[in-house]
Amino acid sequence: MQKLNTRQRTLAAAIDFSGYGVHSGQPVNLTISPAAADSGFLICRTLENGTTTVPVQVHFSRVSRTTLCTTLDLGDSVSVATIEHVTSALSGMGVDNALITIDGSECPILDGSARPFAEAILAAGLEIQPAHRKFLKIMRAVTVRNNDAFAALEPYNGRSLDLEIDFDSKVIGRQRMIFDWTPRRYYDDVSRARTFGFARDAKILRQAGYALGSSLDNSITVHEDRILNPGGLRYEDEFVRHKLLDAIGDLSLGGLPIWGRFRSYKGGHALNAHVLTGLFSSEANYEIVSADDLSLEFQAFDEQPEGLTVNHYLRSVR
Repeated sequence: MQKLNTRQRTLAAAIDFSGYGVHSGQPVNLTISPAAADSGFLICRTLENGTTTVPVQVHFSRVSRTTLCTTLDLGDSVSVATIEHVTSALSGMGVDNALITIDGSECPILDGSARPFAEAILAAGLEIQPAHRKFLKIMRAVTVRNNDAFAALEPYNGRSLDLEIDFDSKVIGRQRMIFDWTPRRYYDDVSRARTFGFARDAKILRQAGYALGSSLDNSITVHEDRILNPGGLRYEDEFVRHKLLDAIGDLSLGGLPIWGRFRSYKGGHALNAHVLTGLFSSEANYEIVSADDLSLEFQAFDEQPEGLTVNHYLRSVR
């Protein structure tokens, strides 16, 4: 009999968020709803005239900009920015199918991390769906580079990320994190890591139309050799953990969870998008496989955050 932990999952109920865009500074409302099996992550936008665009897949082929965030083109001159924290929470918490509905041009930044999204998923619970889980199994290594920075996807019997950052800053410096994914580890070790920036860049960014909604409530701010946020850091190496959080969100734009290893040095949204483009440039680089065809036991899916309810088959969404 098929193990339930190899079945797809969606939300047990819709979850709602309200806030401001970190770059636009504009108010926005966002809802994540259950979605049918095999639909992946879908997104639609409610426009000012009250109409809602047709849902489209959250996919790397729709990435239109990667400056400071990941922006998707939904078609007909409609876009949504800063999608990566939402998709990071969904992917990190083990959600396969969901519909994102938003009424603005940028997802709410909330506290600058994925934790509010992850907590809402935890509260709503998940529903197991009849369909088998599918993965993008990396068959051949793909690497993209920009000077000394790189991002790579490699064959690996599991789901692993190995990220390293290197900033000319005494506060940040060089940090590395190796992360073997489970929903519990994502919730505990990654989801609380906040976005960050430098006080010296604030004026230039705002003049360019970025960081208009940034504050100490939603961003770690580094000034010379100190952190301006009154509460300090949530993790000693919060900076690399946030980069890992972003990578999980960006890589989910491949359409299916990746079975393999992701490595990155001085990476970011642009390299994350380019490595997916490189992966799909040849069918020899990957295979789409069922969870049943993977040799590793799926204990990882059983390691859930404390309090997450996972119900059997969804009845309202097919």
